[in-house]
Amino acid sequence: MQSNERRRILVVDDCTLTLQLYQTALSAEGYDVDTATNGCLALAKIEASPPDLVLLDIMMPKMSGIEVTQRIRQNNTLPFICILLVSGCSEANVQKGLELGANDFVRKPIKLDGLLAKISGCFR
Repeated sequence: MQSNERRRILVVDDCTLTLQLYQTALSAEGYDVDTATNGCLALAKIEASPPDLVLLDIMMPKMSGIEVTQRIRQNNTLPFICILLVSGCSEANVQKGLELGANDFVRKPIKLDGLLAKISGCFR
């Protein structure tokens, strides 16, 4: 997909194996993929060089994906960034994330076709 070559995705998850899987799959689709293993690192990367999309795990130690979402949306110096939450947890957490400004969510276990469709939807 040539149109994806300019699209930058930051994948945030505390599981390095999960990060590697996302990075491999999304890079194969033509996306420029960066990763972060926690919310603090993700915010630093976002502020230094905002991606087009953040694929953000909800359940992480120290700073949850919900808190990262809130901080991104409260930072008026950032351009609009599409946020897709990744969740294997309760609907209440997903709903809170959406209320705070996440664009959509993907349920674990991830199905690649569904994930790619949601990513593509963010770029329309």
